[in-house]
Amino acid sequence: MSLCGGSGPAAAPRLRPRAAQMARRPELLCGAAIVLGCAFLVALKVTCSRAKDVTMPAKLPVNFFSTRSPVIDLFRGQLDYADHLRQDSEIVLYFFYAPWCGQSIAVREEIEHVASRLSDQVLFVAVNCWWNQGKCRKQKHFFYFPVIHLYHRSFGPIEYKGPMSAVYIEKFVRRVMTPLLYISSRSKLLDFLSNYEPGVLGYFEFNASPQPPGYLTFFTSALHSLKKDYLGTIRFGVITDKHVAEEISLVHSGSVYLHRHGNTSLIYPNDTMNYTAENICKWALENREMLVRWLRPHGGKSLLLNNELKKGPALLIFIPYNPLAEINPLLDEVTKVALEYHNCNKSQAAEPDLQHLGDTDSPAFDSSIPDAYMKLSETFSITKYPCCNTVVLPQWHSISRTHNVCELCINQTLGVKPNKVHVPHCNFLEIEAALDSFYLQEHTFFQVISNTIECSNFLSFYSPFSYYTACCRTVNRHFLSFISSEKTIFQTPKVAFSSHGKKDNTQHSIPHIEDRNCFIPDLHSSGTNITGLSCRTNKTLNLYLLDSNLFWIYAERLGASRSSHLKEFAAIVDLKEEVHYVLDQNQSLVGTTLENFIKNFSILYSPLKRHLVDDPSVHFHEQRVITEVTTNNFHDTVVLSEKNVLLLYYAQWCGFCASLNHIFIQLARLLPPDNFTVARIDISRNDLPWEFMTDHLPTILLFPHQRKEQSVKFPEDFSVNLPNLLKFILHHSSLSSSEPCTKECLHKETVLQQGHISHLEREIQKLRSEISALHQAHDQLEAQLSEARREEHRLQQQKHTLEKQHKTLQLHSEQLQATYDQKNEELLEMAEKLQELADASENLLKENTLLRILVASREGKLQSKDEIKESLQSEEALSEDNDISVSTATATLEEKKIDNIDTIETEHSSGNRTE
Repeated sequence: MSLCGGSGPAAAPRLRPRAAQMARRPELLCGAAIVLGCAFLVALKVTCSRAKDVTMPAKLPVNFFSTRSPVIDLFRGQLDYADHLRQDSEIVLYFFYAPWCGQSIAVREEIEHVASRLSDQVLFVAVNCWWNQGKCRKQKHFFYFPVIHLYHRSFGPIEYKGPMSAVYIEKFVRRVMTPLLYISSRSKLLDFLSNYEPGVLGYFEFNASPQPPGYLTFFTSALHSLKKDYLGTIRFGVITDKHVAEEISLVHSGSVYLHRHGNTSLIYPNDTMNYTAENICKWALENREMLVRWLRPHGGKSLLLNNELKKGPALLIFIPYNPLAEINPLLDEVTKVALEYHNCNKSQAAEPDLQHLGDTDSPAFDSSIPDAYMKLSETFSITKYPCCNTVVLPQWHSISRTHNVCELCINQTLGVKPNKVHVPHCNFLEIEAALDSFYLQEHTFFQVISNTIECSNFLSFYSPFSYYTACCRTVNRHFLSFISSEKTIFQTPKVAFSSHGKKDNTQHSIPHIEDRNCFIPDLHSSGTNITGLSCRTNKTLNLYLLDSNLFWIYAERLGASRSSHLKEFAAIVDLKEEVHYVLDQNQSLVGTTLENFIKNFSILYSPLKRHLVDDPSVHFHEQRVITEVTTNNFHDTVVLSEKNVLLLYYAQWCGFCASLNHIFIQLARLLPPDNFTVARIDISRNDLPWEFMTDHLPTILLFPHQRKEQSVKFPEDFSVNLPNLLKFILHHSSLSSSEPCTKECLHKETVLQQGHISHLEREIQKLRSEISALHQAHDQLEAQLSEARREEHRLQQQKHTLEKQHKTLQLHSEQLQATYDQKNEELLEMAEKLQELADASENLLKENTLLRILVASREGKLQSKDEIKESLQSEEALSEDNDISVSTATATLEEKKIDNIDTIETEHSSGNRTE
């Protein structure tokens, strides 16, 4: 089969003349190619014009902010113009938004409110980062909207990730505007150090230069802290007075000081770390002390609360908070409790009342400083600064072969110089490190079992700059059991310690560490002092604050009242124990209330009761067949009920539980309502006491009458259907007992059985009537089904008839299509022959024209020949030689012309014969 569509031998005779003609006439081939190309373009244009548009051009963006707004709205995404504006402003806020984003629309009013207050100091620029032709969309690839970036001169961007509220945004903008607080007096220093948030102070002398060395680095480190911690939990301050700097042991300009309430404050180690903004920020974030922490969940899917609750029991305090308010009395109460709770060493610096000490004339600043506190290298003596802990040795420890009670004391050899603001005492972490080192130390004392005290010094396993002293002795085991009632303590002996020193004849009573009153005071006392309680119990709480104006929904989920107008709430959540306790909402949220709440949780046998979450959305209906049980009515409906209660545990997400609803509705209609109650409880929204909880859904429990404590679970290997449930209820709801039944008991049982029998007979009669009705309905359905079957058979016959007609029409259509194709081929052949005849006639016309031209030229040549002969005869007399040469040349020329004419005529005649 050839490419042109004909068979090889048959198509060859027809193609050869066309090829020869095109070879002689190439302009025909070019014309045909041009015509075909034009036809293809026209067909393509018609086809594209008929196709439907699948996309539509994006609408042009419009102003997102009003034209009167102080916010510059670049709704076309002109990011380059925004960068141009930033070059002329010191503080710039970028608000990247998407016009369709609901959150962007909600935050728009908040941004306008902040801009109306700070537009004279901050440049507010809004950029549409969704317009596909804008540079913002091409250069920025945000995964969420809106996004807020702040720039402080050339530093940035500082992304804000806090609550999208006007007060919080304004607070953050003000922190970026003034990242440093300038401290020039002792009163300002006390105010700065008394704040519950960690603070970093730098001392710089501004006398010689407006920007002393290191100041710009410290300034940038404050901006870095805001960039890494958008909550701004670390405050940065600059001390400008030399005498004020000496109060916290800052002597040299450029020194940096990190203040901590419970632990030892630190000075930035310039000798081991480079003095850069990133290092200062990193050092402050790693060593900061968080007594109380703000939690600000963003409202979406997040592991923030889960990660925090995994750290241990948490006290969540919800208070209304205004970040812009200068005074927050409720926050001061909470921070005071937090400082007392974490004040393990009763340090003067941990007192929250530093800000109320008064002016610089306070006696605290006039008192003389002992010489022992003025030397940096001075070792803190154990006799002056005892940091000790009594340990009862376990039997597996090597020292227990000779001694069973030891007193561990920390001897610090290197630290920050003591001052009037902060006296470095030991803390719980140091005691814990000492205990670990002591248990890991394989050392045996020389002394055998005796009542004498043997002391020894050991280096710490965790710090090369400190060592501890262990003074051990032997105490009878039976003596440890009753010594807890004694008030005496293990006092540190005033002896000179050596490598292994000994001191005899020292009588002291050594209580057990858990029973020692000086270590764990009596929490049942009437006092409310909780100083250092976090270090005196293994139920340490992590304190968290939440703004109730934003996150009150979390408080409601924990048990806060929905009708309360005062949004103050506190709850303790213990994720490990799967319990949480709620502070009585009838009590005001003050310091003493929080302290009692913490103390009640910390004691060994806590009087706090587990809070059970109740579903408030349940509405009770008297006519309901199945009783809905909640946390509040569980005791009355199930435990105290005088009926047999069948309880179904379910959840809304449980699909199989929903499939049992019709079974329990039938069961509730069958059982007598005077003696049985069918109930259900949504266990995902209602908490129950642990003895009534279940870990499998659905679960069915039967609480028999007068034997509620002997509840029975429906077997899991039985299918849940109506007969099995009836057998289960009738079997376990009997009043059978191991004790002999009296006549009165037998009479009651007989009456009850008769009542059951009569009720069941009535129910059976109802069932029989329902069965007869069902039989009648069944007969009606059978008749309808037979009629439907006949109709279906008739439709099937019609379907077969239509299919046959369809096949006949399809064959007829195929025949017509074949006839059409045949006629079409014949028309094409006739068109080709007509085209050939037209081409031949055109060629004949052209050849006739050529012949006429040749005849005319021939006649002209003959006429010119006669004239030449006449001229030649007149000139013969002149010269015979010339006549001979001329006649010879003329004859030769005429012969050539005649030969040419004959050749042309021969070709023309052969061509006509070929056609």
